[in-house]
Amino acid sequence: MYYALGLFVVAYVLMLIFSKFRPYIALATGLIFVVSGLLPLENVLGTIDFNVILMIAGTMGIVSLFIESKMPELLADVIMEKVPNVQWAAIAMSLFAGVISAFIDNVATVLMIAPVALEICKKLKTNPVPFIIAIAVSSNLQGAATLVGDTTAIMLGSALDMSFVDFFWYKGKPGMFFAVELGAILSAIILAFLFRKEKSPIPKIAERTKVTDYVPTILLLGTIVLLIGASFIPEKPSVTNGLICCALLVIGLIYNLIRKKNFSAVVSPIKEIDFQTIGLLLGLFVMIGGISEQGVIDAIANLLSKMGNGNVFVLYTVIVWGSVLISAFIDNIPYVATMIPVIAGLASALNIDPTVLYFGLLSGATLGGNCTPIGASANITGIGILRKEGYEVKNSDFFKIGIPFTLAATIPAYIYLWLMYGII
Repeated sequence: MYYALGLFVVAYVLMLIFSKFRPYIALATGLIFVVSGLLPLENVLGTIDFNVILMIAGTMGIVSLFIESKMPELLADVIMEKVPNVQWAAIAMSLFAGVISAFIDNVATVLMIAPVALEICKKLKTNPVPFIIAIAVSSNLQGAATLVGDTTAIMLGSALDMSFVDFFWYKGKPGMFFAVELGAILSAIILAFLFRKEKSPIPKIAERTKVTDYVPTILLLGTIVLLIGASFIPEKPSVTNGLICCALLVIGLIYNLIRKKNFSAVVSPIKEIDFQTIGLLLGLFVMIGGISEQGVIDAIANLLSKMGNGNVFVLYTVIVWGSVLISAFIDNIPYVATMIPVIAGLASALNIDPTVLYFGLLSGATLGGNCTPIGASANITGIGILRKEGYEVKNSDFFKIGIPFTLAATIPAYIYLWLMYGII
């Protein structure tokens, strides 16, 4: 177990130091886990979240068609007409991403919103790096707002047999949704402060961009509708969302081929898929599978539970902030899956209502990924988009937005959930 943990820590440190080589470090470390026997070969496929991989590939392809249609440029024009300066353009884009992310996967949200933000930054001749980072962290925040916003929310809802409405009103009290929105309000203020120097006025648009083809936009909207609809299907295949995105991409490629009558109409969108980001995620999934196989995640969960020492408030505090710290480095899905039964056992042993502990787990685990550039798939995706545009994201670039954003979002939720569900 200690060897696996050491290997994992070294890999993460190297990825933070050598940001340009993250995909290769992750894949090489994943290979070491397999070759060394820390992760048995027959278990490798089970560690990879193919739903996320397929969803990224499919959505990236659709987004390339979306960009080609000039719809992001039109949306950028519309937003620029409505906001007074660059600061409010950044805040508007991050809030817009948050609203969408409450209903569909965070990665898909970043892939859909980032092209619009890039177009705004091109028109304003400003650095898009903080824009995209703000969009990514806002997407992660709102993933916990509804039952369908994130995989961890779906997992908790399933464990507690919660309905979509229960996230708004649970056990006769305002639910998880309002904890997230309190964090969203404070984090929006933090973003306003971080972008305080971006006071350049928005230039007037002489003429709105004309969209050349509305089919890609229909496909993208169809993706959102189908992903929301699929979230309500019980016992669906784990790769449902990924298959939806890939199926719509295939439709888009066929349409593009018929329209252009040129095979490059198929090849060009596929080339736009960021295979480096996919490689990084593959490596991380295998690494996390390796430490999970060796009992590292179980040991961490047990350590957190023991630190509470029977005091519910201390236990709640440890779960929230411990989850923030752990999720900054470990994918929150296996962690939450491990902690759900641990919390159930604790509640039974202490004879308490576990609601506050469950909600604290979801809040901390969802927001913790915003602390580091590789703490959440949405962050990795956003950085990958910037890399393709020729922008290198330094760790300092991410930390100065991600860390204050995380604190601003977590503290209100932490206080709200305890007052609402901890004090009986």
